[in-house]
Amino acid sequence: MAEGRWETPTARTLVLDIPDWPGHLPGQHLDVRLTAPDGYQAQRSYSIASAWVAGGRVELTVQRIEDGEVSSYLDDILQSGQQIEVRGPIGGWFVWRNTPEPVLLVAGGSGVVPLMAMIRARADVRGRQPFRLIYSVRTPGDVLFADELKRQVRDDPGLDVHFVYTRAAPDGWPVPPGRIGVATLNTYGWPPDFAPDVFVCGPTPFVEAAANILVALGHDPKTIRTERFGG
Repeated sequence: MAEGRWETPTARTLVLDIPDWPGHLPGQHLDVRLTAPDGYQAQRSYSIASAWVAGGRVELTVQRIEDGEVSSYLDDILQSGQQIEVRGPIGGWFVWRNTPEPVLLVAGGSGVVPLMAMIRARADVRGRQPFRLIYSVRTPGDVLFADELKRQVRDDPGLDVHFVYTRAAPDGWPVPPGRIGVATLNTYGWPPDFAPDVFVCGPTPFVEAAANILVALGHDPKTIRTERFGG
């Protein structure tokens, strides 16, 4: 690992130097495998947070999971200069390929990581396709990439971000905390007539609920790409 930086008290971005990295598409992931001195191995998949990188540094943003043996090691123990084993890039379905259609990103918690890679990739190529991110988090303190998102929204009129707070909202927030619902996706997402590309990522119940709402609102299921984790 070249360096690490904290995004929140429980989420850390790891900056990795990977020799001969072939590059990747935003939305792909890496497998990380840890091997203990006694030979015990543990492996987990983590989405790549950086945009398209070839021959450079790759970033993973890892949310610490309670009792998670891999995430706890990556967040709390791994130090600059130490090595880990990775395999990738992996995945070819949940990726953005710089197509001209509008894009709707729907994130639950750390599911924002691959979607942030898409936002960064669009910025890198100065894309003109409009992006909208609907980002559901427990509290304001749980927002990943908070400063960067604020800066990008300020500097790029083609990017909109709307937060949904499920447990505690900022002072003066216009709606009480609650889960993402029909009104949110209908108001802050793209209408189906715009035929947007849709990417939904987060815990399994969140992804299933959001995808079902989008279909009920009239979005073509073929345009909705999902990635989920957990039970």
